[in-house]
Amino acid sequence: MRRAKPASAVVLGVLSFLGGAAEARDLNALSRGGGRSVEFLDQINRASLVMLDGAGLMAHPIAVLIARGLETVIAQEREAGDQRSADYLDFEPKLLAAVGPDASRLHIGRSRQDMGATIARMSLRDGILKEYEALAGVRERLIALAADNKTTIIPAYTHGVQAQPTTLAHYLLAFASALDRDGGRLRDAYRRVNQSPLGAAALGTSSFPIDRMRLAALLGFDGLVVNSYDAVHMAPVDSSLELAGALNIAAVQFGQFAQDINAQYDEPSPWFLLSEGKLTGVSSIMPQKRNPAALEQLRTQSSLMVGDMQSVALVAHNTRTGAFDYRAYDPVPSERPLLVLTLMQQILDGFVVDKTRAMAEVNADYATTTEIADTLSRTADVPFRIGHHFASTLTNYGRGHGLKLSEIA
Repeated sequence: MRRAKPASAVVLGVLSFLGGAAEARDLNALSRGGGRSVEFLDQINRASLVMLDGAGLMAHPIAVLIARGLETVIAQEREAGDQRSADYLDFEPKLLAAVGPDASRLHIGRSRQDMGATIARMSLRDGILKEYEALAGVRERLIALAADNKTTIIPAYTHGVQAQPTTLAHYLLAFASALDRDGGRLRDAYRRVNQSPLGAAALGTSSFPIDRMRLAALLGFDGLVVNSYDAVHMAPVDSSLELAGALNIAAVQFGQFAQDINAQYDEPSPWFLLSEGKLTGVSSIMPQKRNPAALEQLRTQSSLMVGDMQSVALVAHNTRTGAFDYRAYDPVPSERPLLVLTLMQQILDGFVVDKTRAMAEVNADYATTTEIADTLSRTADVPFRIGHHFASTLTNYGRGHGLKLSEIA
């Protein structure tokens, strides 16, 4: 590999959009797929030109000419307002028309295969950054709510039946812990996604001494997918599957939360409600009803998100390496995950808890009888199963006589 010479001021000036690795990493303003895939193609074209010029693989005057042609074509496409294509074979004829035959030198040492894999990774990492930011916001809200409800006693359930009392903080922090693990999975996925396949060409690189590390740095990647066959045929699949798996787990958790809270609406006087307004719906015939519309949407969208993530595996399943099936520019779309996270944030912002009603729900049942068995064992040396049987018998007696636990003599 030749030593890369500094890119010219003219080329870097024309290609100022790149700005450098630090700016290229900051993709929070980008969205996946669609028009943004084209912008990723623009970045790849610019980075390729800077690398080719710097590595001496292209005469400098030609590099300047192509740079100006690139910006001209991009500006014309944007001004026309037409749907732009991220397929380089759709872009190259326009560049040839603007520059001439030398424009094809831009494609030295690369293929639509490695370009497509690079666009997909740029889409994935962009989505991860957005999803991580939204996830962190939801987790912060859970922690803030927990801090305000350290002494709010609520009933907790197993098998859909009241089991033991706990605090609302305890419950909310369980989900905050789960989201922390989700965040860890996204960070792990980002680390593996942010490796550049560019320069691998179709699968076996090329006879040109392409500076792959320079390409990676210009596009904000942390390193390379080193094996060129892996870069365009294996890694695209498992990178998408890893992210889809992390998002699938989060979707299941959000569905659990929605169902937990939605169950309270079965009660005539729920201890949990959504604030009235955009989170609730009114029946078209029953004026007294306040339907938990946001919770139903959270559950529905979480289920659809599970389906979306499963489809990533199904599309790649039973395909040969090199097949078209898994080559989407946007292999794990982020629209639904971001929708689910936004819904979750809105629900937490509209969280209304009736502390008195929650405590009454606990006191109305026998959720503290586990402690009777524990206390008999701890203070009177009664074998646990005997104490457990006594507490169960006591419960049957109280319920049979319509008594609360505190009302048994």
